[in-house]
Amino acid sequence: QVQLVESGGGLVQPGGSLKLSCAASGIIFSIYTMGWYRQAPGKQRELVASITSGRMRNYVDSVKGRFTISRDNTKNTVYLQMNGVKPEDTAVYYCHARQNGRSGSWGQGTQVTVSS
Repeated sequence: QVQLVESGGGLVQPGGSLKLSCAASGIIFSIYTMGWYRQAPGKQRELVASITSGRMRNYVDSVKGRFTISRDNTKNTVYLQMNGVKPEDTAVYYCHARQNGRSGSWGQGTQVTVSS
Protein backbone atom coordinates (compact mmCIF):
# COMPACT_ATOMS: atom_id res chain seq x y z
CA GLN A 1 0.00 0.00 0.00
CA VAL A 2 1.50 3.31 -1.14
CA GLN A 3 1.71 6.08 1.42
CA LEU A 4 3.14 9.58 0.94
CA VAL A 5 3.18 11.87 3.99
CA GLU A 6 4.09 15.55 3.61
CA SER A 7 5.27 17.76 6.45
CA GLY A 8 6.95 21.13 7.01
CA GLY A 9 4.26 23.50 5.78
CA GLY A 10 3.10 26.54 7.69
CA LEU A 11 3.11 30.33 7.80
CA VAL A 12 6.21 32.17 6.59
CA GLN A 13 7.00 35.82 5.85
CA PRO A 14 7.86 37.04 2.34
CA GLY A 15 11.56 36.53 1.70
CA GLY A 16 11.75 33.75 4.28
CA SER A 17 12.55 30.06 3.93
CA LEU A 18 10.73 26.79 4.45
CA LYS A 19 11.64 23.14 3.89
CA LEU A 20 9.00 20.57 2.97
CA SER A 21 9.47 16.82 3.43
CA CYS A 22 7.67 13.84 1.93
CA ALA A 23 8.21 10.41 3.47
CA ALA A 24 7.29 7.47 1.21
CA SER A 25 6.44 3.87 2.02
CA GLY A 26 5.04 0.92 0.07
CA ILE A 27 7.19 1.61 -3.02
CA ILE A 28 10.72 0.89 -4.19
CA PHE A 29 11.59 4.53 -3.61
CA SER A 30 14.94 4.60 -5.39
CA ILE A 31 13.45 3.82 -8.84
CA TYR A 32 10.62 6.37 -8.69
CA THR A 33 10.46 9.86 -10.10
CA MET A 34 9.31 12.17 -7.31
CA GLY A 35 7.61 15.54 -7.67
CA TRP A 36 6.15 18.47 -5.81
CA TYR A 37 2.93 20.03 -7.11
CA ARG A 38 0.95 22.96 -5.74
CA GLN A 39 -2.62 24.20 -6.02
CA ALA A 40 -4.12 27.49 -4.87
CA PRO A 41 -7.92 27.94 -4.50
CA GLY A 42 -9.56 28.35 -7.90
CA LYS A 43 -6.29 27.59 -9.69
CA GLN A 44 -5.04 24.61 -11.67
CA ARG A 45 -2.62 22.26 -9.97
CA GLU A 46 0.90 22.79 -11.33
CA LEU A 47 4.16 20.89 -11.21
CA VAL A 48 6.68 22.86 -9.14
CA ALA A 49 9.69 20.56 -9.21
CA SER A 50 10.59 16.96 -10.02
CA ILE A 51 13.57 14.68 -9.53
CA THR A 52 14.21 11.37 -11.29
CA SER A 53 15.86 8.24 -9.95
CA GLY A 54 19.05 9.51 -11.63
CA ARG A 55 18.68 12.87 -9.83
CA MET A 56 17.82 14.86 -12.94
CA ARG A 57 15.87 17.92 -11.76
CA ASN A 58 13.23 20.11 -13.38
CA TYR A 59 11.58 23.31 -12.08
CA VAL A 60 8.76 25.55 -13.15
CA ASP A 61 10.22 28.89 -14.30
CA SER A 62 8.63 30.86 -11.45
CA VAL A 63 10.69 29.03 -8.78
CA LYS A 64 14.03 28.61 -10.56
CA GLY A 65 16.86 29.94 -8.40
CA ARG A 66 14.67 29.96 -5.29
CA PHE A 67 13.55 26.34 -4.72
CA THR A 68 15.65 23.17 -4.64
CA ILE A 69 14.32 19.61 -4.83
CA SER A 70 16.42 16.77 -3.42
CA ARG A 71 16.04 13.17 -2.31
CA ASP A 72 17.57 10.87 0.29
CA ASN A 73 17.10 7.26 -0.80
CA THR A 74 18.36 5.96 2.55
CA LYS A 75 15.40 7.68 4.23
CA ASN A 76 12.82 7.23 1.42
CA THR A 77 12.26 10.98 1.57
CA VAL A 78 12.06 13.82 -0.95
CA TYR A 79 12.50 17.46 0.07
CA LEU A 80 11.63 20.89 -1.27
CA GLN A 81 13.82 23.69 0.06
CA MET A 82 11.98 26.99 -0.48
CA ASN A 83 14.05 30.17 -0.22
CA GLY A 84 13.04 33.75 -0.90
CA VAL A 85 9.34 32.86 -0.81
CA LYS A 86 6.72 35.20 -2.28
CA PRO A 87 2.99 35.62 -1.57
CA GLU A 88 2.22 33.94 -4.90
CA ASP A 89 3.85 30.76 -3.55
CA THR A 90 0.87 30.35 -1.19
CA ALA A 91 -0.81 27.02 -1.99
CA VAL A 92 -1.35 23.46 -0.86
CA TYR A 93 1.77 21.52 -1.79
CA TYR A 94 1.40 17.86 -2.80
CA CYS A 95 3.99 15.11 -3.04
CA HIS A 96 3.79 12.75 -6.05
CA ALA A 97 5.50 9.45 -6.84
CA ARG A 98 5.57 7.89 -10.32
CA GLN A 99 7.07 4.80 -11.95
CA ASN A 100 7.54 4.43 -15.73
CA GLY A 101 4.21 4.37 -17.58
CA ARG A 102 2.07 4.32 -14.43
CA SER A 103 -0.41 6.84 -13.03
CA GLY A 104 1.41 7.51 -9.78
CA SER A 105 0.32 8.30 -6.23
CA TRP A 106 -0.41 11.48 -4.26
CA GLY A 107 0.12 12.63 -0.70
CA GLN A 108 -2.54 14.44 1.30
CA GLY A 109 -0.95 17.88 0.90
CA THR A 110 0.51 20.47 3.24
CA GLN A 111 -0.49 24.15 3.39
CA VAL A 112 2.12 26.84 2.75
CA THR A 113 1.05 30.43 3.44
CA VAL A 114 3.36 33.36 2.65
CA SER A 115 2.17 36.52 4.38
CA SER A 116 3.44 39.39 6.49
